[in-house]
Amino acid sequence: MKVIKKRKKLGKFERLLYTFAIVLTLSLPVSIVFTKATLAQINFEVEKAKKEIANQSKTNQSLSMKINELASLDKIEEVAKNEGLSYNNDNIKTVEEK
Repeated sequence: MKVIKKRKKLGKFERLLYTFAIVLTLSLPVSIVFTKATLAQINFEVEKAKKEIANQSKTNQSLSMKINELASLDKIEEVAKNEGLSYNNDNIKTVEEK
């Protein structure tokens, strides 16, 4: 004679627990890949912003040097001579900041 073993039915809690474990096992790798892809995209955007900031800083520095060059005493005297004006140092008043 064959011995027939009866399978015990799973309860609702056990079915819920198994379902949760299967869903977690399948969704965890997908979420890890998604977060890594998002992180890589954000890092790319940060590097792009850093590059733009560096370029703008170089431009600002260049423009600052040009301003200093145009505001130099030699340049002022040159422009005054070209316009037919004379440069008189005694007429210049300096203002001091406190």
